[in-house]
Amino acid sequence: MSATLSAVRRSIFPSADDTWTTIAARELKGTPEAEAVSLLQSWNMHVFMRAAASMGSPRAGKQILPSDVIFVEAPKA
Repeated sequence: MSATLSAVRRSIFPSADDTWTTIAARELKGTPEAEAVSLLQSWNMHVFMRAAASMGSPRAGKQILPSDVIFVEAPKA
């Protein structure tokens, strides 16, 4: 028996300079900024709850990495 996916949750790979705010503005147009950022963070706990990089790290101050999968819609039921 073979299984197939019927629907795929929309996701993106962010650019190197993306933030929650830039992704929200681009992907959730028409949603108020604070609400859009909150939605993105709740759908992407694997990124949002990541430990912060140390100040000497090349990614210091950057929570989102270009290799992260960022979901831009709620989980499917």
